[in-house]
Amino acid sequence: MIAAAFLFCAGSAVAQEPPGYTPLPTPLDSWSFYDETNWTDDLGNAPISFTNITTSDLGDGWSLDVDTNLPAWLNYNIFEPTNGATNLTVNTGSITFWYGPDWATTNGGPGQWAELVDVGEWTSNSSYGYWGFSIDPSGSNVLFLSQDGLGDTYCLYSPISWTTNYFHFVALTYSSTNVSLYLDGLLATNDPGGLSIWPDSNVLSDGVFFGSDTNGDEQSSGLFNLVQTYDSVLDSNIVREIYGSQNYDALMPAENAFMRLSSATSSPSYTPQFEAVSGSGNLVLVANVAGINGSSAYNIWITNVTATVVRSGTTATTTMTFTIQGGQSDVPYDVFANPLLHSATNAWAWMGQGYQGGRYTLTNLPAFDCFLILGTPYSSNPNLGLTDAYELLVLQISPSGPQFDSYGVPYAWYAQHGLTTITNGLATADPDQDAILNYQEYLYGTDPQVSQGFAIWANTLNGTSGIP
Repeated sequence: MIAAAFLFCAGSAVAQEPPGYTPLPTPLDSWSFYDETNWTDDLGNAPISFTNITTSDLGDGWSLDVDTNLPAWLNYNIFEPTNGATNLTVNTGSITFWYGPDWATTNGGPGQWAELVDVGEWTSNSSYGYWGFSIDPSGSNVLFLSQDGLGDTYCLYSPISWTTNYFHFVALTYSSTNVSLYLDGLLATNDPGGLSIWPDSNVLSDGVFFGSDTNGDEQSSGLFNLVQTYDSVLDSNIVREIYGSQNYDALMPAENAFMRLSSATSSPSYTPQFEAVSGSGNLVLVANVAGINGSSAYNIWITNVTATVVRSGTTATTTMTFTIQGGQSDVPYDVFANPLLHSATNAWAWMGQGYQGGRYTLTNLPAFDCFLILGTPYSSNPNLGLTDAYELLVLQISPSGPQFDSYGVPYAWYAQHGLTTITNGLATADPDQDAILNYQEYLYGTDPQVSQGFAIWANTLNGTSGIP
């Protein structure tokens, strides 16, 4: 995610329940995956079996990671043998969970069927019995499927276009009169015909698998967080409330720039790569202090902050000094500044790159509000030059979208040359007024901010005189 440290003053208030407040229903069972040793559920029930799984520090700090070239599974009882408790109902009820793929729909999806929740085993002729969620190999659809083992199959699906490392909230409610699938708190599709097909008790006795099929082969290729099951049908308002109550920090939907998830590996690390925007920028290093390692390259924060107002006549500016901690010692972290904490039109300014344990000073900041945020080194498009943080905060473009304009000029090239506002006419602009347009400067390898005069026309490009 874009690890952030905001600098501002805020008051405090005591939260009060609004009139008519209805508490959220209590789930049958839930799995937060906090116990990475014994893998007990939130009620303390032990799993039937597990192998080749781990947790990731993404999400709320504990996410189930099922993504390996070895068979991997996590299997729980549906009916607890010790007390007879039911953990999942397959005919009437609800299930909710968060899932973050390590694949993108635009890049071909997971490449095979990715099982998310699996009871039994799906067969082409419904000869055994099955109940669960899956993603098709292209990553184009999320499906709920149920089979009774007698030749009957039920299917409800919704098209998706998901991007690597964004968590999505999935909720299903089902009964004999309706089946509804919700994605990120909103109704994606429903079937008023209801559910009448489900596996028998023999299949249910094998339990439920999270993140794979029963053989551990068709793995989810992603992360799970906070699975919850209910024996009642949740209405749409309750689904939205659950989504909102769990919609914290790293479990935000894709449209929230500040909660970008950084990696879908269980132990994310940073591999240096070309970055078009690099260097110390406006940051002035004043001291090196003992560095504190974060839990990953993306777990960083700002600390030890001091701010001083500097006055010169009627002009006042702020000098701010702070320390970067967490993350890894060899990773450059972008620092962004903005006088507004949130604005749909006001982009953040890139201030430079700092390192773990570095104490930095920024001068000539606004004398009123100033907010700083650290950007992680994560890039959805490695080797194309820009981090997701820079694209989201400065350029205000989607990291999952095109990385080139219609003239074939990389957005990273514009950023490298100080052109940080992406507009439709940028390719044909001429900021240095040398009669060579920006896209021509890119093709010829010249600087769009430095006038080349007429000397450049005397050179040749691919044996042809002049600029294309």
